Amino acid sequence: MPPSGRPPAMSDVAALAGVSHQTVSRVLNDHPSVRPQTRERVLAAIAELGYRRNSAARALVTARTTTVGLLTSGSTHFGPAHMVQAIEVALRRERYYVTTASLDGPDRASATEALEHLVDQGVEGVVAVAPIVEVARVVDDLRPPCPVVVAAARRELPDDVHAQYVYADQWLGAQLATEHLLNLGHTHLVHLAGPMSWFDARERADAFEETARARGAATQVLAAGGWSARRGYELGLRLASQVRAVDGPTAFFAGNDLMAIGLVRALWESGLRVPDDASVVGFDDVEGSAYLVPSLTTVRQPFEAVGRAAVRALLEAWRTPDEKALAPVAAVMPPELMVRGSTGEHR
Repeated sequence: MPPSGRPPAMSDVAALAGVSHQTVSRVLNDHPSVRPQTRERVLAAIAELGYRRNSAARALVTARTTTVGLLTSGSTHFGPAHMVQAIEVALRRERYYVTTASLDGPDRASATEALEHLVDQGVEGVVAVAPIVEVARVVDDLRPPCPVVVAAARRELPDDVHAQYVYADQWLGAQLATEHLLNLGHTHLVHLAGPMSWFDARERADAFEETARARGAATQVLAAGGWSARRGYELGLRLASQVRAVDGPTAFFAGNDLMAIGLVRALWESGLRVPDDASVVGFDDVEGSAYLVPSLTTVRQPFEAVGRAAVRALLEAWRTPDEKALAPVAAVMPPELMVRGSTGEHR
């Protein structure tokens, strides 16, 4: 046992398990040459002593930090926050430490400062969970000295793109939502769009317009100026009079579930019923959306799958020194339409 007041060291583990310092190191690094019985003895000694690896000392020896930087938008909304959590869990499972830098805003200066902050810490890779146009431009221009994976639906990629991209198919998700409303007989549709500085918002808005117009429907795209329930509520109060008008809109596709929730509240306060007077679809499938009154029809994003794909892309980048050999889009995953009580046939 280590002397009182000193945390257990690798040498203490080796002494208790009756093995060499090198054997303990091999067990900690999952080396295949260690016999199962020996591995069990070492793991038991680690548990008994409460030994924890000194990551700073290990970095000095191996010249590796085993740390990945997470560049986030700083948003607490469900989509970005859930994506950050999924990627962090996937990285921990691969035994990587995570350090986070959040943007102060969607501008270039904020993106540059956050990315440089991570690079200065010696991270071995960066995963950007900030599907914002300026973040992508900064990654392309700065070209950090480590692999970068961006979780964003960036369809148009420059020839010299530095990062790899993984994402849920935002276009398909918006198409599913719009086609659902069209198939219910609605012919005048409105989309409450998120900020156009976000790739995801652009994809959803463009897919909505293209899908609805291909079927001859009348469309409106209204900029919400954010992702909040308040913005959906404020727009909903303005739209209520249009719903009552002859040939007014009878179906709404909100850029996310929070806006959809605010919209439904505004329509209810205005004496309109969902889905009898107007159908509403959201995006994300936030926790509890199935228990609203009415329950919310929405598009479920595969956040966990995107998180795992981001980590796989990072691992592949480490195994492939030649950046040009990597596909710029590493993975695209389909979302799922969840049909519930907030949508119904046009009357």
